[in-house]
This record gives sequence, structure tokens and C-alpha cells, in this order.
Amino acid sequence: QVQLVESGGGLVQAGGSLRLSCRASGFTSDRHTMGWFRQAPGKERDFVAAISWNGGITYLPDSMKGRFTISRDNAKNTVYLQMNSLNPEDTAVYYCAAGGIAGTSRYNPAYWGQGTQVTVSS
Repeated sequence: QVQLVESGGGLVQAGGSLRLSCRASGFTSDRHTMGWFRQAPGKERDFVAAISWNGGITYLPDSMKGRFTISRDNAKNTVYLQMNSLNPEDTAVYYCAAGGIAGTSRYNPAYWGQGTQVTVSS
């Protein structure tokens, strides 16, 4: 059974940083693209970032570049999302995703995590 378990969310002040983690189990995660999405209240789920199976290629929409960085540690079956200079507009539930095919502006994963809440206060 595929499981993606996110951690690292929480409350942070504007300008602060957070690092989200997503640990995968139940499949050979080191052979699959993994990534992150986010969904703010009342809005659609947005693609944040993705990373190729070996970490050699990262995909981020232009709106996410500069403040967000994605990385992975295949020895730990874990993907990370480093978020810097956070602002209240970054408040959302952040979802880990795996499998599927990614591009610079879109990602169609096969698996989803349950999500972790990130709240940025002003």
C-alpha cells in the first residue's frame, strides 16, 4: 500500500521559513518523480514543485521559483520542500505527491499524501 506522510507544517510569521518533509513507503519511490502541491481555502490545488527520480531535474512554476526549493534523499525515501520568505498568501494545505509525469508548469501524480497545514501570520 502506497503511503505518503507529510510533516513539518505549522504556524510561522511572515518572512520566516519552513521545511516540509514527505516520507514514502509501499513503492519504489526512488524510481519515481515526487513533488508538492498546495491548496488554499476556497481555491484550486496548485502545483508547487516536483523533482525527478534521481534529483537531477527539478520543476517549479515561475510563481514558485526563488523562494521554494525541492530536494530528495532516496536513502530515506523522503522528499523535502524548503520554503523561505513566507507570506500570508502561502497559507495552504501542502500535499505531497508521487509517480506520474512532471513538467515545468504541471504535474500529474499517481499518489497523494493527506496534506499538512502551513499557516503564515502577518
